[in-house]
Amino acid sequence: MLGARPLALTALLVATLAAASAHLLSGDAVGVGFLLGYTGCWALFAAAVVALRRTPDRAVVPLVLAGAVVVAATGLVAAPRTSTDSYRYAWDGRVQAAGISPYDHAPADPALVALRDAWLFPDSEACADGTDLTRVADGGCTRINRPAVQTIYPPVAEAWFLLVHELSPPDSRHRAHQTGASILSLAVTGLLLVALWKRGQQRRAALWAWCPAVPVEAVNNAHVDVLAVLFSVAALAAVPRHRVTGGALLGLGIATKMLPAVLLPGALSGARRPRVALAVVVPAVVVVGAVYLPYVLLSEGSVLGYLSGYAQEEGYDAADAGGRYALLRLVLPDEWAVPAVLLVMTGVALGVWWRGDPERPWHGALLTIGTAFLLLTPGYSWYALLLVALVALDGRLEWLGVALAGAVAYLAGPQLGQGAVTTAYAAAAACVLAGATLRWRPGRSLWRSDGDQDTTPAGLPTT
Repeated sequence: MLGARPLALTALLVATLAAASAHLLSGDAVGVGFLLGYTGCWALFAAAVVALRRTPDRAVVPLVLAGAVVVAATGLVAAPRTSTDSYRYAWDGRVQAAGISPYDHAPADPALVALRDAWLFPDSEACADGTDLTRVADGGCTRINRPAVQTIYPPVAEAWFLLVHELSPPDSRHRAHQTGASILSLAVTGLLLVALWKRGQQRRAALWAWCPAVPVEAVNNAHVDVLAVLFSVAALAAVPRHRVTGGALLGLGIATKMLPAVLLPGALSGARRPRVALAVVVPAVVVVGAVYLPYVLLSEGSVLGYLSGYAQEEGYDAADAGGRYALLRLVLPDEWAVPAVLLVMTGVALGVWWRGDPERPWHGALLTIGTAFLLLTPGYSWYALLLVALVALDGRLEWLGVALAGAVAYLAGPQLGQGAVTTAYAAAAACVLAGATLRWRPGRSLWRSDGDQDTTPAGLPTT
């Protein structure tokens, strides 16, 4: 009876979170309005995570799994609400099924007119009324963003798009990728539970399973980042005992979304001997090369697609071109921002590699990618899905503020301006510093629950 009340409270909070998420996604709020509802979901998520700390141990795994299913399912209640990326996924899958490289033609290319349908390329009447459609040169319109450029996605992502296309019933539209993404998100939950079970920290899996970013970004918007998260979590869980396997899995993650390349220093934590480091690096490089090779042979042009154009479009190559490097630009001239990022990230990567805990590579990986987000201040909220999974592995809750800052940048930045984005990332940085300060005090932790151990590494600082 002593544990019945905390269990009931936790279950009630998770159910309320799921209901709030479903209401948000099935509604019509956009921009700041959507962000307000999303922030409310995060508040419920925080309350549920706190309540879980008092839930009896025997109920934790069933509750986390049940909550993961219910919360993820809310992402299926509506068509993608805040992103059109999954429409490009569907198109790329269709193009590959026709035996054409997705890197050779943009969606608007007249050579692919025969592959168009009324869902991705609506008729003229829909074009006149649609507010979320993009015009193409031949007078039509499409739901696909950036229809005049080739795809940006690496080969494992493209293979996923093809697989979803082949397994989907006709006219499944957005639902196919949302369903696939929901399965992947639940697979991440299961993998986290297995990895955390060995340390008696399975409660931490809720930090991914119940996080509002999962139903919104991983499921509803069906971002392929969730596949990269699955490979990355598997890689970091494997690498302490099986370096070659971990390296190969990390290579698959990199060949899905590129971003997991930032985790490499974490995977190399404490690997000071060249032979040990190469056991991770070589398999990663070989896997990336192997999965790119079929597309290189099939494609007539570059398999990098719109990657360089995207970097320029988002302002990563020049700080004065967009909202990147917002925190650095508060204290440095714009022209110093990019060199400063390179210098800081090099220092962090070397520190994680040389002084990191080889038994907990996710600790250094979280530090590396979290620092990268604070320096780059990206404008897309789904990038943080990888960070959320690493928080679940490592338990440093303060880094979740970075995920919220990304949501502010994406959802409210266009309306509230760059000042709101800078403020959000500054608040996230302050949370990280506050968490680090608290952790440096003996006997204090931001996450302690029955059966957990406070495992601060001996070598690497916890910031």
